Amino acid sequence: MKVLLAEDDTMLGKGMVHGLHLAGFTVDWTRDGLETQAALRDHPYEVLLLDIGLPGLDGLQLLQWLRAENRPVAVLVVSARDAVGDRVAGLNLGADDYLTKPFDLDELVARVHALARRQSGRAAPELKLGRLVLRPLRREALLDNQPVVLAAREYDLLLALMEQPGTVLSREQLESRLYGWQSEVASNTVEVHVHHLRRKLGSAWIKNVRGVGYKLVAAA
Repeated sequence: MKVLLAEDDTMLGKGMVHGLHLAGFTVDWTRDGLETQAALRDHPYEVLLLDIGLPGLDGLQLLQWLRAENRPVAVLVVSARDAVGDRVAGLNLGADDYLTKPFDLDELVARVHALARRQSGRAAPELKLGRLVLRPLRREALLDNQPVVLAAREYDLLLALMEQPGTVLSREQLESRLYGWQSEVASNTVEVHVHHLRRKLGSAWIKNVRGVGYKLVAAA
């Protein structure tokens, strides 16, 4: 899952990025409103974690622009402003949720997962396709009710495919889900992860559509 963090506090931002990485998210971090706006124009994100007090362009202005543009990203405002008026203003401008600082990292992670589920139109905290089950909050994979041990990137790739079963995703789309903008990605990285997943799940689960990309299907 790809998240954009807009936070100008360096210490807090570093802590949030570290915690979100540990929870399995791919995170890009911006420190002012104009940089955040540019990132949202140039890259797809599922969730935006938005501080209101950003320099350059404040969070409420950014939120207003975002909704006027009809961009589909879910927005969780994360702010020290805890007055009812501030929360109401953020929600009325199009925020999907509002979390006040200080906060517990586990709650932040749970709220991000909940927003991602809402965006994908599913309420259940797990995904199922035939004999395969993923539990993103616990980062668990089960095949025939037996746990499958996956490396972090393998799990993230499987999750990206599992969220859109039967849909062909290009290598570029999958790379975007797996890595932030500052990461160097080898040309065969996705292919390597797919090879490992096929070895652990069985080759029938992931189909290669030549010249287009990969899709996940329910194996018999």
